Amino acid sequence: MLDLFLPDQNWSGDGDTEAVKRRISLLSKLENVIWSLLTSEGRSESRLWLCNTISSLSSITANVQCELFMNLLRSKPRNLSLAAHVLQMIFEKRPRIAGLIIAKKSYILEEFFKGNSRRILQWFDNFSDVGSEHGKGARALSQFAFINRDICWEELEWRGKHGQSPAVVAIKPHYFLDLDVLQTMQNFLENVPEFWSSDEFAESLRDGEIIQIDTKFFVDYFVDLMFEDSSEVWEMVKDFLKEESFSFLCRHLLINLKEQDLKVFLDSLRKFLTRERPKCFEQPSSWLELLLLHNVSSSIEELLLLNAVINQGRQLLRIVDDEEHKKHKKKIQELVVVMASDTADASVMKESVKMDKADAVKWLGLQSWVLQYRLLEECQTPESWEDFFMRNGISFRSSSRYDLLSSNALPEVIESRLDDEVYPKARRKKKVKTRKKRRRHRDLDGSDEDELGYFDSPSASGSWMLSTDGYSSLWTMVDLPEHLANYCFSSWMRWLSSKWSSLV
Repeated sequence: MLDLFLPDQNWSGDGDTEAVKRRISLLSKLENVIWSLLTSEGRSESRLWLCNTISSLSSITANVQCELFMNLLRSKPRNLSLAAHVLQMIFEKRPRIAGLIIAKKSYILEEFFKGNSRRILQWFDNFSDVGSEHGKGARALSQFAFINRDICWEELEWRGKHGQSPAVVAIKPHYFLDLDVLQTMQNFLENVPEFWSSDEFAESLRDGEIIQIDTKFFVDYFVDLMFEDSSEVWEMVKDFLKEESFSFLCRHLLINLKEQDLKVFLDSLRKFLTRERPKCFEQPSSWLELLLLHNVSSSIEELLLLNAVINQGRQLLRIVDDEEHKKHKKKIQELVVVMASDTADASVMKESVKMDKADAVKWLGLQSWVLQYRLLEECQTPESWEDFFMRNGISFRSSSRYDLLSSNALPEVIESRLDDEVYPKARRKKKVKTRKKRRRHRDLDGSDEDELGYFDSPSASGSWMLSTDGYSSLWTMVDLPEHLANYCFSSWMRWLSSKWSSLV
């Protein structure tokens, strides 16, 4: 019998210590197998999973997130890669802010354009028939040329037999279409230094569009400004780090950190978490928040493994089912069979209160993954699922696509009966309607019994709404193992957190 071992059962007293030792020995072996799977092709994917979990922390304020990332940027040795990624994001999302700084330092673009015909043509070769529709670079060039015609008009190179006078071009701005832009700008680079620090040129840079011509150049330039302690650049970075969401920053920046820097980030995060316990244990980050709140320092390897079994159970099962991992799969099956044959589950729950906190969360996380694995293999028909629900006191409402019950017994009746047994205060009268009895027996895509059901067609006929989430979602047989494993784990963490708090 597969039991969820939910906290509303009688968990008072001590567990069977010998049974706990045997179970932990098995879980430790399972941990080694899973870690081998996770690292078989590098750790980048498991690191991405952990970063996504960190991003779901909901108690981080704008000032805190700014301080966290600023500490990383100012750490030594300098994290040039992180600085470059932050600037890249600013350029993509808020180019105008960077453009204002570039405009104040427009003279530096003299070197940017020198000897680079592609950049020159991209920025300045965009004249139109109507002067007001010139591109930004072309407008800056034409305005400067008119205002300062006494010092630069002769530097304008025209295609054709002769040049154009300022008076004629003022009346007919489309004549600028005949300008040899490349040669003209080369003349300006050599003979008209005033242009590069002019108001006209600076104005063309203010919206930051210039960055698109060569983003890497501006990233490198701004990184240099940052580490020369340019107050303007640091203020720009601070504002960005405050105004973006913590989730966005984590998902885009943490993945680029080295593992030791990621660990430093998590250790820094700990001091900003002040509440006694997570508000919502259903959040994917609740286990991490719980460890941080209790000042538990886990290695990055432990965190990667924990997060994988807790939040990426389905992904792990896909990896297990890969053809190349047959040996790992066999080891896992052997361990799960042994664990299914003993009765240590309740003892592990009871003894978890006395364990090292990191170990307690790890063993319970692995237990939840074992549960997910067993549900996937042992409940493969609608009948087996409904039998499982009733044995574990889970009220359910069957969908219209599948109805196991006879014409005299409806889903509403099953739900009502379970409510009477498990939730006596919530008893309600329900109307009884007759329906034809329908039974459907389908294999998942005709797969072998040994194959994991997640990877077959999701056309299984069973789907239910459950009391586990207040009947808010419709769960299919494909999704149920993950949902129930997560439900159990969050229930265990809520119970464990309350026990830890009572011991303080």
